[in-house]
Amino acid sequence: MSDQDPLPPDYRPAADEEYMSPRQLAYFQRKLLDWRDALLEESEQTLLELRDESHHEVGDEADRASREANQTLDLRTRDRYRKLLRKIDAALTRIADGSYGFCEETGEPIGLARLEARPIATLCLDAQQRREVRERQIGGWH
Repeated sequence: MSDQDPLPPDYRPAADEEYMSPRQLAYFQRKLLDWRDALLEESEQTLLELRDESHHEVGDEADRASREANQTLDLRTRDRYRKLLRKIDAALTRIADGSYGFCEETGEPIGLARLEARPIATLCLDAQQRREVRERQIGGWH
């Protein structure tokens, strides 16, 4: 398979391949783009539902409170999606510049299993654990 051939739909990166080979990068790029598309679609659907709900009259206070609670949850979800979309775009940028798959702290490979589970990961597992320990220690001082 040349680098120009399309990626087979059943392709999965394997440990015996060159780490972050063009094929692996294409796989993660496709995975990130598919995730991004799904989030954008869900976000648009949520926005349409919020607009639709705002045009309906709600009878009693309980119904109104329920609708407002649902809208608050929808807005939080949209905010979470917005932050996630930024991280996906950053990962796509790292694919383009050749830094994807490598820890931003140590330069070591993040690892296929970690990227498969969290394709937006920027830290290897050890660096992530160190960061979490530091955050807990700092959080304990407040």
